[in-house]
Amino acid sequence: MVTLLADTSKVEYLFAGWEDTMIRSCLQQVMGQIFVTDPETPVSAMAYAGCFAFYAGRPDAELVRKKPPGFVIMTPQDAAWAALIEACFPKAKKITRYAIKKDTKFDPDHLRRLADMLPAGYEIQPIDGALYDQCLKDPMTEDFVSSFKSREQFLRLGRGIVILKDGKIVSGASSYSRYNEGIEIEVDTAREERRKGLATAACAALILRCLDEGLYPSWDAANMNSVHLAEKLGYEFSHEYVCYEVE
Repeated sequence: MVTLLADTSKVEYLFAGWEDTMIRSCLQQVMGQIFVTDPETPVSAMAYAGCFAFYAGRPDAELVRKKPPGFVIMTPQDAAWAALIEACFPKAKKITRYAIKKDTKFDPDHLRRLADMLPAGYEIQPIDGALYDQCLKDPMTEDFVSSFKSREQFLRLGRGIVILKDGKIVSGASSYSRYNEGIEIEVDTAREERRKGLATAACAALILRCLDEGLYPSWDAANMNSVHLAEKLGYEFSHEYVCYEVE
């Protein structure tokens, strides 16, 4: 039986060496949850935050089949878990994501220059309560805040920067998730507003805010465009890895 694990320290060893910060969010119980089939002596675990599920330990078909509801991006720890996901969900879409190194030493002066390169007619603002509400009204901006349980939790734990045009959010960078030492960055721009440097400015401003607060702004890329943006900001590419999109 799949069970929510209360004492997450029991599965820390299963995720040892896995650097994804959303796993850390779950282990630290900042946000997200960990599920097991044996809560007393777990040998398998699923860490779930946002729409991402991470599978570690001994492959367990019950954990895979009893996935969280809705769209899930399943990330296997190894080839055995990958094969199990494919067996349980033959229609799952196999994708490649791109890990970014977690020890970036940023150049604040470079980031300030990027943050200042905002075209005329645009305004940059941190996400407050009113902008939180606006984010939820648009599919493009919803993920800036939707992983958090409430406005109050986001304003306490989350960090976000958006760019406005005529009062409407057209681009932004925000915390998709939060762990004790930092955030995982989510970035997007309205299709008609791309290639204007808006995402670069928003990300630079968000990274600077994190550095001022002693938080690490972690980055994980869904595609090569995201990798290139990360490198522009000072990050370094680490490696590719496989995930599965399950509807």
